[in-house]
Amino acid sequence: MIPINKPWIGEDEKREVLSVLEENSLTTAAKEGGKRVQEFERLMRDFLKVKYVISVNSGTSALHAALLAADIHNGDEVLLPSFTFVATANSVLAVGAKPVFVDINKADYTIDVENLRKKITNKTKAIIPVHLYGHPSNMDELLEIARNNSLQLIEDACQSLGSAYKNKQTGTFGTMGCFSMYASKVLTAGEGGAIVTDDYDIAEKLKMIRNHGMVEGYDTKIFGLNLRLPELSAAIAKIQMHKITQIFQRRRHNSKLMTELLDTISTNNVILPRESQDKKYNWYLYTICLSNNKLRNLLKDTLNHYGIGAAVYYNPPVHLTPYYQFKFPSSELPNTIWAADRVLSLPIHPLVTEEQITDISNIVKEVITKHQ
Repeated sequence: MIPINKPWIGEDEKREVLSVLEENSLTTAAKEGGKRVQEFERLMRDFLKVKYVISVNSGTSALHAALLAADIHNGDEVLLPSFTFVATANSVLAVGAKPVFVDINKADYTIDVENLRKKITNKTKAIIPVHLYGHPSNMDELLEIARNNSLQLIEDACQSLGSAYKNKQTGTFGTMGCFSMYASKVLTAGEGGAIVTDDYDIAEKLKMIRNHGMVEGYDTKIFGLNLRLPELSAAIAKIQMHKITQIFQRRRHNSKLMTELLDTISTNNVILPRESQDKKYNWYLYTICLSNNKLRNLLKDTLNHYGIGAAVYYNPPVHLTPYYQFKFPSSELPNTIWAADRVLSLPIHPLVTEEQITDISNIVKEVITKHQ
């Protein structure tokens, strides 16, 4: 079986986890976090070239904490795509605000700027662009819209660590950027997340939010929760940061090979993911687009039959899940429906071999060729 994603865990991560256990320093409620939390945050600051990194226990917690820090609350509206994992929308509901779903563009499945403009109201307080599959959103236009309308811009960069827009890292454009270190992400802590910002006051607020609003002991100053990253998780993330360049190199190598092998069938029946001059991918997911739902499902089923974990993200999109369809029944997002019916992600993570990439591409070519 070739899973769609698999964490690259080596002996260094295992040794670091054992060190935490031997020291019996599993976690801490200290404002700055434990030793390994601080080491991980320093490494991530250096990599992203930001002033502050505040680690938390999941990407969902990162989004939730960022919205709390931005003072988004009941009565506010937040613009975000429906074509994303439900955590983005759930985090908005968790602070009492209303998620307003925006359509995506067909080129790279990120938020559609023109559709977003139409959905701004006097209740809109923030925009959450999602760099889906590691594809950067159109940040110049989004920043201009945010400035012109006095809106907070909080990036959902949970899938895009290492992706860049005009040579600047995703997650570093807005007021805050949110990252995930779930087991399947390009960098893993098992479970974990981080918020990055260049604003000192926001960083200090986030440190309180992740720790029940406390600074020293039982002195809760603002609303917060236990969103802390344990030392065990930070130990893994810290070692992962040391090999992050290798992780990206392997993903890029595999994606390049996959594209070279599939280029011969890149027709109306299948569209391959392409970087542009302005957008560089971390290749978190290699997502192709088929001409119709029937062909997509046939290809997925065939790959799965041969033990290849090709997967569909995200079908249904958030606004068509039972809970959100009941709560917000009026959303019309044609490009989102189009993508949900046609996209398919293929495994290219660091542990996939060249031979396996070749096998995957041969199956894809066989199925597509039969239906041209």
